[in-house]
Amino acid sequence: MSDTPLGRFSWHELMTTNVDAARDFYTKITGWGTSMWDGGEKPYEMWMNGEMPVGGLMDLPSADVPPCWLAYISTPDRDETLKKVKDLGGAVHGEMAVPEVGRFAVIADPQGGVIAVLEPEGDTPGHDGPPELGQFSWHELATTDADAAWAFYSEVFGWEAAERMDMGDMGFYQTFGRGARPLGGIFNGPPEMPAVGWLLYVRVEDVNAAVESVKAAGGRILNGPMEVPGGDVIAQCMDPQGVAFAVHATARDEDEEA
Repeated sequence: MSDTPLGRFSWHELMTTNVDAARDFYTKITGWGTSMWDGGEKPYEMWMNGEMPVGGLMDLPSADVPPCWLAYISTPDRDETLKKVKDLGGAVHGEMAVPEVGRFAVIADPQGGVIAVLEPEGDTPGHDGPPELGQFSWHELATTDADAAWAFYSEVFGWEAAERMDMGDMGFYQTFGRGARPLGGIFNGPPEMPAVGWLLYVRVEDVNAAVESVKAAGGRILNGPMEVPGGDVIAQCMDPQGVAFAVHATARDEDEEA
């Protein structure tokens, strides 16, 4: 019986049109370094938060894939998870395996949101404690049918419903987690939303400083900085290659900075 947890956000991969430019940009915003892993068929570059890998960086695998951040969710049984995805109206876009690492698959929910699953061979990446500085701290899905999306993901990954916040004309913002650990939210995006998709948040010490670094490094600010319920501060951004991401400081970070 595998001890891999179901539903943990375990890896975060940037697929981009310019690896060198992306490396230069994100290291300035997040404080990450990079390291090469040579255990596969070809070298793979990893984002390093100190001594801890938090994700990967790679060229776009094909012209059909848009530049994006792709989140990986752990499962003890990839095949069973993919069967459930298909039974619930989702799609499987690709499967692969890397010796000594694990088996992967890219999936789409019924509304078109894309995410990946990982059945690791060894220890499951990530952890279930509070996110530290430089780690991914929130995962947010903007979709066309939040209730249907929530029904899909909660069934596939066993996520638990948390607070449900009324957003007026936009409907509800459904937060979710694993046990006591909050993981993210799902909501109906605005009509002008370019596509259904996941937005990944990185915890930083100072959102205002991160915003200035984004602008200085050639990125754009899409929304914020702004305070959200509970006192945390966020800003939604776009890197120079057109990939959206967000930065997040906890209320404690903001209090210490002040």
